[in-house]
Amino acid sequence: MNFSSRSYQPELLDQDNIPFADIEQNMNELDIINRFLGGHRVTLAGLSKLVVNRSALSICEIGCGGGDNLRAVHNWCQRRNMDVKLIGIDINPDCIRIARARTSESSSTFITADYHTVSLEYDKPDIIFSSLFCHHFREREIISMLHWMRENSSRGFFINDLHRSQFAYFAIRILTGIFSNSYLVKNDAPLSVRRGFVRKEWMDLLKAAGINYFSVEWKWAFRWLVTVYPQPQNSVRQ
Repeated sequence: MNFSSRSYQPELLDQDNIPFADIEQNMNELDIINRFLGGHRVTLAGLSKLVVNRSALSICEIGCGGGDNLRAVHNWCQRRNMDVKLIGIDINPDCIRIARARTSESSSTFITADYHTVSLEYDKPDIIFSSLFCHHFREREIISMLHWMRENSSRGFFINDLHRSQFAYFAIRILTGIFSNSYLVKNDAPLSVRRGFVRKEWMDLLKAAGINYFSVEWKWAFRWLVTVYPQPQNSVRQ
């Protein structure tokens, strides 16, 4: 198996005929994977980079899935006594249904739509982020996504996505083969790694999008945290 370039094989979850019960089981298992393999920690690390002395925040996730990332963000803000308004956008109505059912906060808004059809220009959230979303797209679509995130956020945005590596692929394949009861997770989790990125690919994508102020950091377990700032930062790697 060749890991020198990305796979473009579609994931099962990208189909539009998956039964709701299967999607719900997939979302529940992804939440467990995010909690125990550090996915939420990467998201919160990205959030902490862009939060500067704010008592109130508005945060938007594109490709929000079942809302587990937004729940982790909400809990993080609560522990810091920060008021937060959450916005989740996903094209899959079943995912939005799950996210709404899991969320009781009145300040949360969920939108069923393709993210790039949503205009936030007149009420920009402070921060926009995505988690395990970009690897579903081809490069030209990711460049367009980077433009959209920059134009619709006021304090910057960050991306939490997978590092493509042989070790990560076989590790997640073994783990999901043993512990998962979801055929979606068993198929899509290893495939997602093959659709993931190496550092140079992120650098090329950011350059192609005309983005100058950013950091690209490797995080456990086999994730990239890409943070884009509205102005120069001391820690920026270009």
